[in-house]
Order: sequence, then C-alpha cells, then structure tokens
Amino acid sequence: MGCLKLVLGILGNATAVALFIAPLPTFWTLMKKKSTMEYSGLPYVCTLFNCLLWIFYGMPFVKPHSMLIITINGFGCAIELIYLTVYIIYADRKNQLKVLGMLLAVILAFTVVAVLTVTVLHTHNSRTTVVGSVCVVVAIAMYVSPLSIMKLVIQTRSVEYMPFLLSLFVFLNSMAWTSYALVTKDIFIGIPNGLGCLSGVAQLALYVFYRYLKPVTASLESGDKPLVNNVYVEIGKSNEKLNENKDSKSRLINQDGNKPAN
Repeated sequence: MGCLKLVLGILGNATAVALFIAPLPTFWTLMKKKSTMEYSGLPYVCTLFNCLLWIFYGMPFVKPHSMLIITINGFGCAIELIYLTVYIIYADRKNQLKVLGMLLAVILAFTVVAVLTVTVLHTHNSRTTVVGSVCVVVAIAMYVSPLSIMKLVIQTRSVEYMPFLLSLFVFLNSMAWTSYALVTKDIFIGIPNGLGCLSGVAQLALYVFYRYLKPVTASLESGDKPLVNNVYVEIGKSNEKLNENKDSKSRLINQDGNKPAN
C-alpha cells in the first residue's frame, strides 16, 4: 500500500508540474510585448493561495507523512511567484496595485488560518479537519473558471477556448490525486480532485463533440470573454483573435457603410 501511495503521489506531482508550467508561453509573450494586455492576475493569486494552504495542510503538525503534497505545492508557489513578478513588472499602475492588494489579502488570510490552527487546535485530527476544509473550499472555488469556459465552448461551438492537452492533463492530474486520496483515505484531497475528474471528463467530451463543428463567433460580446487562468492560458490568444476580427469588421463597416456578412 505504501508503494502504491508513492507511485500515485509521483504521478500526481508529474501531471501537476505540466499544469503549473502551462502558462510559460503566455508569459513569454507578455515579456516580448512588455504588456499584460487583457490578461488577469487574479487566477495566479488564487493559485498561489491554494498552494500555500496545501503546503500547510501537508505539514507534519497538521497532516503527517504528506511530503508529496508539500513538494508539488512548493513548486507551485515558486512558479506562481515568478508569474506574478513578471505580471507586476509589465502591468499598468492600476493592475499593479490590484494584484499587490490581492497578494496582501492572501498573506493576511493565510496568516490567520496558520496562527489559529497552531494556537487554537491541538490535535492532528482537528487541524487536519479545519485546514483540509479550507483547502477544499478554495479548490472548489477555482473550478468556477473551467465551468465558464465550458459554457463558452458550447456558445461558440469552438474548442479553441479549451486546448485539448490542458484538458487532458487536468483529467490525468485529478485522477492521480483522487486515486491517491482513495489509497490514503484522505477525503480532503478526494473531494476537489473527484470534482476535477468530472470536470476533466466533461471538457474532453465537449472537445470530442465540438472538435469538427463550424464555430459560431457572431454571438460573442465583450462580456462573454473568458477569464484567463493558470490552466487555460491559451484563451488570451483567442481573445486577441476576437479583437482582431472585431477591428477588421469595424474597418469594413466604415468603408462600405454596411455590416459584413458572417
């Protein structure tokens, strides 16, 4: 059983690394353009908060024998801090202050959870229950963005908003950690990753269904644009395409006086 736990934990770490490094091409683009464009810093702040909580959850005085949870979330914290540093460097003043404010809120929230856990709770069971519950709530909240993207895929009948490899790794990562949770009987790891499995299956099913259908872009409005996060990093490119299409249509309207047919 211990060997199986180790193998599943390593698989979970490996697939999670793939998800954490997924935004690298996006940030390379930001650095080349020296602008954050339409990208939001919120998802990276949320991911940092999520990783901090899971590191604390894996500490020996909270959940003993959870080193694999600490290692992958430690890596996640490091890379999210790099992403946020790059974002702050190239963001305008307004977005810089917004991200710094969110980071301050994350630090305060994490400090409160950590201090209360250590000073008020004195057993492993009570600490695991409280910290694990907080981790579950934050992790589930982060699934809101994929749901909005799935809705957008249905509306536009286009899978360009939901890259296949990222959806696949979401599924594989969730499967690995769900299996890990079953082996270790850890409900707090099992709940969010079980939901992640369902989300991954739904995403892959949508990809298969809409892969070869003709996209519908006429119904997209600015309010329908997806929120770019640390997983669905390619969405920003799609936003740029939409903007280019809108600019092109606007020029045709100005020249001909008529709205071009889609």
